Amino acid sequence: MSGAGDALISARGLVKSFGTLRAVDGIDFDVRRGEAFGFLGPNGAGKSSTMRMIGCVSPITGGTLSVLGLDPAHDGPRIRSRLGVVPQLDTLDNELTVRENLIIYGRYFGLSRKQVRERADELLEFVQLAERATDRVEPLSGGMKRRLTIARSLVNEPELMLLDEPTTGLDPQARHAVWDRLFRLKRQGVTLVLTTHYMDEAEQLCDRLVIMDHGKIAEEGSPLELIERLSTREVVELRFHGDVPTVEAGLFDGRVARTEALPDRLLLYTDDGDALVPIAHERLQPQSVLVRRSTLEDVFLRLTGRTLVD
Repeated sequence: MSGAGDALISARGLVKSFGTLRAVDGIDFDVRRGEAFGFLGPNGAGKSSTMRMIGCVSPITGGTLSVLGLDPAHDGPRIRSRLGVVPQLDTLDNELTVRENLIIYGRYFGLSRKQVRERADELLEFVQLAERATDRVEPLSGGMKRRLTIARSLVNEPELMLLDEPTTGLDPQARHAVWDRLFRLKRQGVTLVLTTHYMDEAEQLCDRLVIMDHGKIAEEGSPLELIERLSTREVVELRFHGDVPTVEAGLFDGRVARTEALPDRLLLYTDDGDALVPIAHERLQPQSVLVRRSTLEDVFLRLTGRTLVD
């Protein structure tokens, strides 16, 4: 973990409670300038509550939090003026055109009419919506609305962007289009902080991440570091006609580091999946076999005993 001195966001012992429920339970983290930092975990892990505290729309219950070198409790308006926020649900005005959504939002930040029109045109080019500038928002696809929401969050030229589940509900093509825009922002020096429960999204976008579960941080590191440290190189997935058998790793003569029995499949963690396949066929007679590389979901499963999306 980096020291607080070089961090754009720094939290120590951060707590958010709702009555007797501790949604965020004493977490420490730092976000460095220019990186893409992720909070990975299932629904209810505390990710969105953490983001709302960073965004200065929800007061902290305990611990300390610094954002852009400022205290959210006293400097909320100053911090918010320097943030770009992409909420989990789009809050666009469906009755306005694509361009009008940007112009009206830009006026909230005190931009002149000339400035905000120029900025709107730049941003529509950036998110590949220039040809839809005069269209109303309502008939746009989900992916287009998401890109417009990202464009709107950039009107004030923020140095820090908060993205809460940026691609939930999008088809694969739309997700990749959003990822491409976020890659470009990062190359421009914008710091990205995002929540997601998609392991592939976290692996694609994040330089570093924390894995959250029940309001706590279970692990921190880069996606590659976490996979190398906490999982094997490959996973063999076995599916069966009937119930999934529970087996010991020792059944495979030391070739399997650990096993996980899920409701619909058995996972065998190994460094050589291809060598394990014939042995698995002989000893367990599965209906089907798949060899794949380890992912962040395997890391989460090891840490918590459940998958990211139950």
